[in-house]
Amino acid sequence: MGTQEPSGVPASSGAAAEVELSFLVFETPNLNAAFWDAAIARATAKVPGVKIKKLVTPNVDRTAYAKQLDAAGNLPDILQSVNPAGFAEAGKLAPFTPEELANFTAPAAGAIDGKVYQLPYNTQVIPVVYYNKDQFSKAGITATPTTYPELLDASAKLKKAGFTAMIVSGGGADTWADMYPLTGTVATDVYKKTPDWLVQRRTGAVKFGDPDFVKAAGKIADLARNGYIDKAGLSRSYADGEQAFRDGKGAMYPMGSWFATSADNNKPGFEIGAFPWPSDDGSPVTPTFTGGGTLVSSSAKNVELAKKWALAFDEDKENNDAFVKADGSIPAIKGYVPPTDMGPVYQATVAIYDQGMKDGSIVNAFSQEAGDASLPPGLADATALAVQDLITGKKTAEEFAAYLDEQYAKATQ
Repeated sequence: MGTQEPSGVPASSGAAAEVELSFLVFETPNLNAAFWDAAIARATAKVPGVKIKKLVTPNVDRTAYAKQLDAAGNLPDILQSVNPAGFAEAGKLAPFTPEELANFTAPAAGAIDGKVYQLPYNTQVIPVVYYNKDQFSKAGITATPTTYPELLDASAKLKKAGFTAMIVSGGGADTWADMYPLTGTVATDVYKKTPDWLVQRRTGAVKFGDPDFVKAAGKIADLARNGYIDKAGLSRSYADGEQAFRDGKGAMYPMGSWFATSADNNKPGFEIGAFPWPSDDGSPVTPTFTGGGTLVSSSAKNVELAKKWALAFDEDKENNDAFVKADGSIPAIKGYVPPTDMGPVYQATVAIYDQGMKDGSIVNAFSQEAGDASLPPGLADATALAVQDLITGKKTAEEFAAYLDEQYAKATQ
């Protein structure tokens, strides 16, 4: 995968001189080069005078790569799905106005000191527990878990039947991919009780070492200790982790909702179901992230034109349809209606989100937050690395929490 390859997308014709703007994207099994080229072409057709030079991150950690480019004085003009934390405070990003955000359902999502630097175009549920219905049936599990004790019971039955209960990954540059079981337990054990927990962490009112967070971390350590999480999976890349689930190497795959359409578009040899990560008492908790859109550098060659192009990219109906079909997106655009031919895994995933909206159980997805309620720059990466120690038993839940408090203090000095 190259880091500075042009898209090959023709620029819009017009008498005015073209402005070439660089656009940083990332590729995944779902969002490949052809996907980005087509989306770029659709937006470019709507904004005369713009030519886009596509840049591709060397791995999916686009925020880390954007930091490298920025440090070298090469921050791209437009960036896709990069965490604005740090960049915005340093004046590196151009804010969007309320008028420019009028078509978004959550226009203030991810705001930093009252200003929005990243278009809040998409909602994701993180995690959803995707599961292998065949392995559940062979293990004698007749209903999906609705409480955490039921999840433990299902895991025990799967292990007894010879199946790995839960797939994780996190190898190489994809350490972020090991976070999703913890994101689930933080939602149920911490954010359900204290939705603004990270805001309170900024003031010192709460700490990672507090009982609620330690309990959430302890659940992950216990899942691994009991053999329900495949520790060997930590060496897998994100793509290999997804393939391991497809190959039947684990019965449950806690992952972001973007997996849904991948499951529908490339069906494995078994039926996939979906359920939300359960709380202790079964009361609903739906961790989500809304944001993830394009950002514009404050030093772009033409900031206003770059913002116009970014809005065209994120608001385009065909682009959003493509994100839905390829990556399980739940677009946060007013009046948007998804394609009617979506598959069953996507529909089950959206049903989880819709139920969360209906019952008011939406909370933030830990480590995915943006804006004032986010982790300090670099701490999400440090947390993902430490999760590996939690799963392998190198750190207890208490040691894991103490490490995060230590890293938080360093990051906010």
